[in-house]
Amino acid sequence: MVNNGGVATPEAAPAPEAAAEPVTVGKRGGRSPRDMAMSLGILLLPIALLLIFYRVVLDGDKPVTVKPEPVIQQARSAAVFPVAVPQGLGDDWHPVSATFKRDADGATLRLGYVDPDSEPIQLVESSTPTAKLLPVELGKDPEAVSTFSDGKRTWQRYDARKGENALLLLEKGRTIIVVGQAESKSLEAFAAALG
Repeated sequence: MVNNGGVATPEAAPAPEAAAEPVTVGKRGGRSPRDMAMSLGILLLPIALLLIFYRVVLDGDKPVTVKPEPVIQQARSAAVFPVAVPQGLGDDWHPVSATFKRDADGATLRLGYVDPDSEPIQLVESSTPTAKLLPVELGKDPEAVSTFSDGKRTWQRYDARKGENALLLLEKGRTIIVVGQAESKSLEAFAAALG
């Protein structure tokens, strides 16, 4: 402020600076769709190579196979019921789970398999009373629809939970159930292989 005889006068405002010139990006300064596609390709190439390695070299599409023999031996040692196991199945059948459990109602052996069409099948052998076992294994309202004979035994065919079929064999002291989403031919082949 300048003092002119005791009167304060405002200073002149500084002149506005010239507006900044807009910066323009040349044709080579931006990213074209081709550049983005190449960047994505570079990122996706290692992922594709890892996927191919997993599927071809490590057999990543095959089910993880377990050895059910220790669990089968445990069930046989318990001597609660005679244990039937599949015999003579081809190499394209894979055991994927095995459990044996005892409780107040009885003992139950469960063996899970994957059939040649990659469909799951479960074998259930149990000394649990059938009236308690069926709702647990086949759903609330399993329905007997027909029978199947494997040449040695006659099985009852059931419509189980939605999308599942089952074969049921009642014997003294045990119930055998073969259940899965597999077609009846696979279930029948599996049941016939039980010895």
